[in-house]
Amino acid sequence: MSIFKKKPKEKVLLAMSGGVDSSVAALLLKKSGYDVYGAFMKNWSDTKNKITGECQWVEERNSAIKIATKLGIPFVTLDFEKEYKKLVVDEMFKKYKLGITPNPDIDCNEKIKFPLLIIAAKKAGIATIATGHYARVKKKGKKYELHRGKDESKDQSYFLYRQNQSDLSHTIFPIGEMTKKEVRKIAEKNGFHNAYKKSTVGICFIGKINLKEFLKKKIRPKKGQILDPEGKVIGEHDGVYYYTIGQRLGPRYGFEVDRENPTKRMKKWYVAKKDIKTNTLTAAPENHPILFRKEVVIKNLHLIDMKKEEMPKKVFSRIRQVGELLPSEVSIGKGKLKITLNKAITGVSEGQAIVLYSGTKCLGGGVISFGN
Repeated sequence: MSIFKKKPKEKVLLAMSGGVDSSVAALLLKKSGYDVYGAFMKNWSDTKNKITGECQWVEERNSAIKIATKLGIPFVTLDFEKEYKKLVVDEMFKKYKLGITPNPDIDCNEKIKFPLLIIAAKKAGIATIATGHYARVKKKGKKYELHRGKDESKDQSYFLYRQNQSDLSHTIFPIGEMTKKEVRKIAEKNGFHNAYKKSTVGICFIGKINLKEFLKKKIRPKKGQILDPEGKVIGEHDGVYYYTIGQRLGPRYGFEVDRENPTKRMKKWYVAKKDIKTNTLTAAPENHPILFRKEVVIKNLHLIDMKKEEMPKKVFSRIRQVGELLPSEVSIGKGKLKITLNKAITGVSEGQAIVLYSGTKCLGGGVISFGN
């Protein structure tokens, strides 16, 4: 059962980003009879429009204000930049410096967007919040479940796996039962200026950036060796923290392979391992066995509506947003929860999130570890 139902004169605080998704969410909520209040979250002010030079957040807020004004919705700006920098950005730098590949979007939802929005709502006497995420909340008995959005190509449940029962009991995802195409059509029909605005890409609230250059602001380059699977030195890098497992390497990184060997010259090479202690990368040509992984251990496990012992033995795993849903088996031993994929895959990196599903239901997830 969906919980997108209105109680008499119910107020809702909606996170409005200036994009089409939250704009249509505002329209749907208002048409359903909710007393809607719009809130723009100012979390990052360092990104600027390369053409106008204006801070990106100002442009996004102006876009949100246009929609709020058009719909007659009260609007407020919430400044969470201090918290965002401390709890998301600073933590991201720390993890990269340890050689771990984090997911700041997940941290943002868990530590900033939902808890701080709920607190702001309560202070205003509002019990319910809403966002423009492509996800669904369903109530089963006394528990709340998180499900993938109807539009599988836009599903955002991967970023929401750390939500708890309290979060979900206060949250509505108005566009969760819609496709992106349907959302844009509604926006166009209602004369929204952002009906065909491009979707946000990159890091949550920061946007699309050159990650390597961004990391260099806090993590200094440190040259090290690139090794082949046999341990032979085949190149040089400028710091293991700048690279992720599965990332393709090439001449632009100062990396060369044996040009005398036409077989090697033709192949693409990828990062297979990172050693933070020795500052070395191990690289391998595509399809090399060292690039594949079938088993991972989950650290910091978070389950949304069940205990670890209640988990089904067979699940679907996802290691990146809208990535393939991978048939997997769950096993628990020595206090560790291990996931065994039906087939080995490439690009699995420690620190990334692995999210587990049963049907469309998101069970929860955790942080990928290799069990070392």
